[in-house]
Amino acid sequence: AVAIHRVFVERFIASYEEPPEELILDFDATDDRVHGEQEGRFFHGYYDTYCFLPLYVFCGDQLLVGYLRPSRIDGARHAWAILALLVRQLRQAWPDVRIIFRGDSGFCRHRMLRWCERHGIGYIVGLTGNPRLQRLIEDDFVQVEKRFKATGEKQRNFLDLLYGAKSWGRRRAVIAKLEITAQGRNPRFIVTNLNGDAQELYDGVYCARGEMENRIKEQQLGMFADRTSAHHWWANQFRLLLSSLAYVLMESIRRLALYDTELARAQVGTLRLKLFKVGAVVLRNTRRIRFLLSSAFPYQQLFYIVAKRLVPG
Repeated sequence: AVAIHRVFVERFIASYEEPPEELILDFDATDDRVHGEQEGRFFHGYYDTYCFLPLYVFCGDQLLVGYLRPSRIDGARHAWAILALLVRQLRQAWPDVRIIFRGDSGFCRHRMLRWCERHGIGYIVGLTGNPRLQRLIEDDFVQVEKRFKATGEKQRNFLDLLYGAKSWGRRRAVIAKLEITAQGRNPRFIVTNLNGDAQELYDGVYCARGEMENRIKEQQLGMFADRTSAHHWWANQFRLLLSSLAYVLMESIRRLALYDTELARAQVGTLRLKLFKVGAVVLRNTRRIRFLLSSAFPYQQLFYIVAKRLVPG
């Protein structure tokens, strides 16, 4: 498992012709429902089912980590160690790269934030609301409510706060989104050490992590990462890694061979069905193996383009 993950990161580094200025590492966990009495099977109250709780790390569309975990643990368990390992390997290749850790409120752990601050890592992480935060924004929320009543349209405002939970040992910058709609108040909070306008950081940086959820869906649904039906734990971790390798292969083909085509942004499940799951006749003799593809295949020109780009010359 360690060796395969090392390959993921090495391949990611090799995908850049020049050192990048900035990398945003997206961390997220998801549920992987079990199929029986597998090792590591536990009930998870949030998902209301028996499941595993794999941890994924993406940078853009590229997968760096697919790590199977039991579901009875904190959703951020081992994320700190994985972040430290990734930072070490990435900075060995690119000493000057700026690295940003991004995650939802499940990854807001004071030790992790403190580690990022000590090692020069940027972070932008969701923060669960509480009565103290609600009191800090109450006066401004009343003003937003007045605008909503006057216009009948959704209203938003963003605030910069300084907030420190007891466990933090210090105050940190918090961005509050004050939103009200016909359904009522919808406050949201993030904690960050990045500089910039509050709304731009929230909308432009933090909310962009929603794309990672699409990548997880590709992995789970398009590459069948949830087929962890073996009894033994390490067999299921290996199955997850096989699915991860398949995703890495498909993402590489999409990035290297499908740019400027109609499938440039297609999901991996679409690529598998339209471009690779093709009926053919296989003929063999002592000297060669021939694949005869249908001349009516609707994507044959695109198939030729992909083959040529993957094997130039």
